[in-house]
Amino acid sequence: METALWIVGSILGAILLIALMFYSRFKSTYNRLVALDQRCETAFSDVDVHLKHRHNLIPGLVGVLKGSTAYEKEMLFGVMEARNEALRTVSMPIRIKAEGKLTAQLNTLISSFDKFPDMKAMPEFARLRQELVDCENRITAARRFHNLAIEEYNTATRQFPGTLVAQKLRMNTRQPFDLGVERVLVDEPVAIAF
Repeated sequence: METALWIVGSILGAILLIALMFYSRFKSTYNRLVALDQRCETAFSDVDVHLKHRHNLIPGLVGVLKGSTAYEKEMLFGVMEARNEALRTVSMPIRIKAEGKLTAQLNTLISSFDKFPDMKAMPEFARLRQELVDCENRITAARRFHNLAIEEYNTATRQFPGTLVAQKLRMNTRQPFDLGVERVLVDEPVAIAF
């Protein structure tokens, strides 16, 4: 009888110990996932600040370029429409698509005006172009950090026991912020004369 009680007590103790270890692991995994999720939110806030700065630069750029030909006016209209669409969006997938469209429109606009030396010579245009280039560089850096945070979060939600915790608490994977276009807004190459 004593041996049976000892065995039952040992089994109950082992079950309790395993349950405590599982709870501790669940809690630490949950806390890690919450911290990684918050890091993704913070990283996107950094991206958002730079995107808003870019949105604020566009009306000035359009104002400077309003006196151009009808072909360029059509592009200016496209940029403003893309900007307005990006400002209206709330949903992340739709916003990413709208920001990608805006980036493509800006790239087309800036590269088309590079063909006009008189535009490039305008100090206002040169200043705004440089601000846009700097802004795009900051967006790229912030997006890179944001996407790394998302990659870390998504990896944690796919690893054990993170996958169990994420499923239980409905913590979905996140999509990286990919604008889907190649950047054209780069600094002018340095001319080397021999």
